Amino acid sequence: MRRALAALAATLALVSGCTAATTPARWHPAPMASGQVVAPRETTLPPRAGAAPTRPLPVAVRTLTVTNGPDRVLPTTVWYPTATGRFPVVVFSHGLTGLPTDYAALLARWATAGFVVAAPAYPHTSRGVARFDITDVLNQPADASAVLTAVLDDAALRDRVDPAHVAAAGHSAGAITTVGLFTGARDPRLSAGVVLAGNALGFGTRYTGPPAALLFVHGDRDGVVSYASGKAAFAAAPWPKAFLSVPGGGHTDPYIRPGTTGYATVAATTTDFLRWALYGDRAAYRRLAATGSIDDEL
Repeated sequence: MRRALAALAATLALVSGCTAATTPARWHPAPMASGQVVAPRETTLPPRAGAAPTRPLPVAVRTLTVTNGPDRVLPTTVWYPTATGRFPVVVFSHGLTGLPTDYAALLARWATAGFVVAAPAYPHTSRGVARFDITDVLNQPADASAVLTAVLDDAALRDRVDPAHVAAAGHSAGAITTVGLFTGARDPRLSAGVVLAGNALGFGTRYTGPPAALLFVHGDRDGVVSYASGKAAFAAAPWPKAFLSVPGGGHTDPYIRPGTTGYATVAATTTDFLRWALYGDRAAYRRLAATGSIDDEL
């Protein structure tokens, strides 16, 4: 298992970035809970039950320092709506040699849509760390859970978070971390997950715990984490799930670089998936269902 992770690290080191095509992506949704759509009259109104905010909310950013052991200090960037109300939480995990700020455009978009987004910098896989270690990905699900606990307990955020509606998301090695949170390192507080260019390497596909809605996103020309391995992780999931294919999509651009081909579709689809999975927003589901063809196992 550690040899497999090391091989993935070597591959990642050779890749500086990938591109995606403009071909419409294929969206594969699965039905979930319905809810009444109630549009806020102003951006400062809190979300209502069964509906995500329909207008962008103002967002602020703060940092937390979370500790999960003597060698596991996790500087965490939090994007959160400043509107009154309680909002679902998303814990986001970066890829190898990444930082939360690399994904700022996408994560801020989720926050403006009505989510508290917490993104830690992992102690041995983020850019600039003193001791980089690919195998430390195996320890990152526990770190992500510690970050979730810290966010839910933080005095400044406690009145803004909805602890009953929580998701995990991640890209590349962070997506593998996310799969781990639903398999061998299951965090039962999670009710949804978003896996961007990931697979089940190191954690396997034995999904456990309470059902959670899962969205897998993968470019079919990803030269780092194979499209087939992403589809395999999707196929093994026993819960409501969906798969978004990005035709011609590579490993990086569709997730971190606004303006590149594929990014707009990924940003819109992941945002609507979170609205649907964590708010029960039927309008978001209808948008997803209208995006393209269906490929699910429900």
